[in-house]
Amino acid sequence: MKRILTILLAVALLASCSAPTELIITVIGTNDVHGQLVQTEERGGLVTVSGYVSAVRAAREQDGGGVLLIDAGDMWQGTLESNLSEGAAMVSAYNALGYAAAAIGNHEFDFGPIGSQAIPSSDKDDPVEALKQRATEANFPLLAANLIDANTGVRVNWENVHPSVLVDVNGVTVGVIGVTTSNALQRTIAANVRELRIAPLVPAIKEQANKLRKEGATLVIVTAHAGGMCTEFDNPNDLSSCVGTAEIFEVARALPTGLVDHIIAGHVHQGVAHIVNGISITSSYSNTRAFGRVDFSIDRTSGNVINRRVYPPHPVVAGAEYEGQVIQANADVVMIAERARQRAKDQKEAKIGIHLETPFTLNGNPESTLGNLFTDALLATSDVDVVIHNVAGGLRQNLPAGELTFGDVYQLSPFENRLVILTLTGAEIRQIIAEQVHRRIRIGFSGMRAAVVCNSDDMTVALHFADGREILDSDSVTVAVNDYIALGGDNILTSVIPEGGYVIDDSLPLTRDIFIEWLSDTGGSINAEDFDTTDNRKWSRPENLDPECRIH
Repeated sequence: MKRILTILLAVALLASCSAPTELIITVIGTNDVHGQLVQTEERGGLVTVSGYVSAVRAAREQDGGGVLLIDAGDMWQGTLESNLSEGAAMVSAYNALGYAAAAIGNHEFDFGPIGSQAIPSSDKDDPVEALKQRATEANFPLLAANLIDANTGVRVNWENVHPSVLVDVNGVTVGVIGVTTSNALQRTIAANVRELRIAPLVPAIKEQANKLRKEGATLVIVTAHAGGMCTEFDNPNDLSSCVGTAEIFEVARALPTGLVDHIIAGHVHQGVAHIVNGISITSSYSNTRAFGRVDFSIDRTSGNVINRRVYPPHPVVAGAEYEGQVIQANADVVMIAERARQRAKDQKEAKIGIHLETPFTLNGNPESTLGNLFTDALLATSDVDVVIHNVAGGLRQNLPAGELTFGDVYQLSPFENRLVILTLTGAEIRQIIAEQVHRRIRIGFSGMRAAVVCNSDDMTVALHFADGREILDSDSVTVAVNDYIALGGDNILTSVIPEGGYVIDDSLPLTRDIFIEWLSDTGGSINAEDFDTTDNRKWSRPENLDPECRIH
């Protein structure tokens, strides 16, 4: 008997010695998926992402670790497959994938009330009804620690929308906080967010992180629809390729060291895999081009984080190998994607009736061949003097050479933006141009030219119609924009919008439909060279603009 006990004790000691002392928690971050459910030639789609997630989960099952899948916002606006259901198909796919949480991004507000209207048409319409409905369908919480109800002054109180959440990952308590960019409400349809405001990110994160730590969180993760940009990923501690003033880096530097462990970032569609102020930050471009990953090693005895590995953004490629196995898509996600694809198929494949001899691209924004094509088309069909369009941001994808389809144009312009015709004075247009040159220029135009000259701190803006006539301050000019701009989007017209705002005529067509009609009526073939204004610019401004140069 003594010998048996001795053997059993030795076996127990051997087992305890061989048991792993570390537990690995892999945090997979996605961001700015923008409805990319279905795989395309250029994008892996959420179906392919699902295979990578399955591979990592299999690896963690082997070593006793765990996986946390989190999204940083802008989940469902952007493709016909998603937009036909106002994002419901994407929520179903996220549920099937087992997301733990997701931040609310600016484009989550785009659908407005449930149904075909993108903005409220009466006081009875709830401008965030579609977003609220998607939240109730999600098996994971939507997180928004800095989204404030302007009427009450406190965080929004919507079903399944929270500032933060605690998640158990194989016995490790992880806290997740969600925030959105400070300019979120200027990057969506203003009519849908009038009763909301954005609180500063850092105080909101501090408040929730301290709360989560007190409640026992070993790891605190922030999912932030706010971004940064780096171009080199070999060394996460080397920030030389990063834009240091980017919003998410400023946030990380402002947080107390050790309070937050990791940030999943987004919004600006760039890559990050770096450590700032002791906080790892990942961001994986957009539209399922890649995913972000960080592995935390946790001491099983003490619960302390003993190591961290930050991975570069990993390209999403169908049929590739990852974690030692061939990627196999999640069957449920495939089924959801196929159902959405079939629903959108006929519309996407419909021929418009025009052949592009060359691709039309956004290279050179805001004065790109594609931006020029779009604004010229609106000008030709709108009976106005000038067209102003947010070509940077409002146009999302290049047009390929060949026979153009509805799907091509929808990917280019997925927003339900309606045409709005305004009457502005020459002085107001001059003011708009003067403000734009001090920002990242987001507008392109047709029907006029603008030349900006600085003499020390004195700015001169010369405006001329396309036929060469000067636009005087006293001139009354008809201008076509979309309702996003007319309602204050991107702050393009903010300084000239009258009290009470502009009247939006719901009977006017969508800008996308106007563009398609013009293409169809034009027919035949068109070439990007015919829309290249490199040698005859519509925009003219100093390369190095003095920040003090203003109109006086």
